[in-house]
Amino acid sequence: MHILLTGGTGLIGRGLCRYWIGQGHRLVVWSRTPESVPRRCGETVRGIGTLEEYGDAPLDAVINLAGAPIADRPWTGKRKKLLWASRVTLTERLLAWLETREQKPRILISGSAVGWYGDAGEHRLTEASPPVQEDFAAQLCGAWEEAALRAEAQGIRVALVRTGLVLAADGGFLKRLLLPFRLGLGGPIGNGRQWMSWVHLQDQIALIDFLLQREEARGPYNACAPQPVRNAEFARALGRVLHRLAVLPVPAPLLRVGLGELSGLLLGGQHAEPARLLEAGFSFRFTSLDAALEDLLGRH
Repeated sequence: MHILLTGGTGLIGRGLCRYWIGQGHRLVVWSRTPESVPRRCGETVRGIGTLEEYGDAPLDAVINLAGAPIADRPWTGKRKKLLWASRVTLTERLLAWLETREQKPRILISGSAVGWYGDAGEHRLTEASPPVQEDFAAQLCGAWEEAALRAEAQGIRVALVRTGLVLAADGGFLKRLLLPFRLGLGGPIGNGRQWMSWVHLQDQIALIDFLLQREEARGPYNACAPQPVRNAEFARALGRVLHRLAVLPVPAPLLRVGLGELSGLLLGGQHAEPARLLEAGFSFRFTSLDAALEDLLGRH
């Protein structure tokens, strides 16, 4: 299969490239640093700096995962513009290029997040649930999905992957927590009652491949393990696997002062359930948070 990826040098994209190389697929990554793609994604992966460089080669699927990190720094006006441009505007550029192609891909798998629902409190969320709160993250995910769905007008099937917190040993959310927790400075955020929908990186790669292989796959899919946990439970589980106490809370007022609007992303949460993936027959390898963390960090 000929696959084009955006966001291919990110955590999920690199994992997909490694997996799909082993499956014999031909991969191209659209990147701001195309010269680094073979080193970061695999020697057989081709990097391109512009979509026009793709040429007239066959194209079976597009995986659209590009997006600047959402929780790395406060959401200033400038940062919000970058987050929007790297997701919504980039997707619009991708669709404009696809419009020029005579041969269209069969499927576009486009990124999103459980943040689409907003801070949902105690609501249990399936793909049939409406947004609960229209905060910036929800607006961003909503516009990102709407842009991707326009590909249906070109006869391209669209699947939307609403990802939770991706757990990996070598990057992402979990890596940023390791130092404070190993120093005994970890603990719950705010009151610790907010829900965290999480997914092991291996399952995230597997479920995207699962959707790629299913001719009937379309619409939104919650990409998270079937058993979300509260933030305080997450902190205790991470402390256990690292053999550290995890009792020092991060006060909500301190977060609000330091991070501004971004603090809502950490103090809020979603109890998202992967209803459509389970109905389609996908089997998660990691359904227990303790098992996932032990797999990732137990030998570290």
